[in-house]
Amino acid sequence: MTIRTLKRPDGDRPEDYHLSRRAIPAAFFAGYAAAAFSADAAPIVTDDKGLKIETVMLPTKGQQIRGYIARPADNGKHPVVIVVNEIFGIHEHIKDICRRFAKLGYVAIAPGFFDRAGDPAPLSDMAKIRPIVNATPDKQVMDDVGSTLDYLKAQKYADSAHVGITGFCWGGGVVWLACETYPQIKAGVAWYGRLAPAPNAPPNPDQMWPAQKAKDLKAPVLGLYAGKDPLTDMAPEMRKQLAANNNYSSQIVVYPDAQHGFFADYRASYNEADAKDGWHRLLVHFTRHGVSTPAAVAAAKA
Repeated sequence: MTIRTLKRPDGDRPEDYHLSRRAIPAAFFAGYAAAAFSADAAPIVTDDKGLKIETVMLPTKGQQIRGYIARPADNGKHPVVIVVNEIFGIHEHIKDICRRFAKLGYVAIAPGFFDRAGDPAPLSDMAKIRPIVNATPDKQVMDDVGSTLDYLKAQKYADSAHVGITGFCWGGGVVWLACETYPQIKAGVAWYGRLAPAPNAPPNPDQMWPAQKAKDLKAPVLGLYAGKDPLTDMAPEMRKQLAANNNYSSQIVVYPDAQHGFFADYRASYNEADAKDGWHRLLVHFTRHGVSTPAAVAAAKA
């Protein structure tokens, strides 16, 4: 097989190697979330050429957690993007997103927020995944975001004055909360994340809802939501709270024909057109709010 030079800013795909999905051994796709991987998927695969890849231990409160890092393999100081996983943890899709950012000149780090409770990535039974997620309270997650910021501040390769955050599903809610908590974060992009409780939801002291903390937003957030996703039912409430607090730098974009997980190229819900548009909007949002690299600026203008 001939390996071509990476030409996509978001990473190569199997078709770039002139291979069909069926011609690729199943082992090629090992490492993706077992509970959500689609047999017909053709995930984007970003190589690590020109990158430094490492897994570090983040000195969080209590047990340490992993931090998967992808960054340019040079001696420069680069802006940072924190990548927050879905409920499936740090599986291959999240790692690939980190590499996509690194190809654009960012330091990308995915903290292992679920590490204390287990690793959901290899699990196929949602009944076993949910307890891991439920054992990870929002306050602990916010502490871990803070520990990640502290770790990055101590690294010579990280420009900790220019930090963005993006996350997916469960991680989308974390993005809103992190931007409501930490002034060090300059911009956030939330992909179909939780926003507000359902009208009849019982109180949960361990649950933090972005709409209830909208007045605390310290950085502009771009929310990218799917029209065919129940989580989007709470978007009007979030918009209401943003307007009530005169926050016009944050916005929510809804893709009417998209389903939950439309950015996840390893899932049946993947929507290529909306995923590409959302990625472009992400780059525009980051560059507009001071989390930019020359390659990201160029891609945002394309």
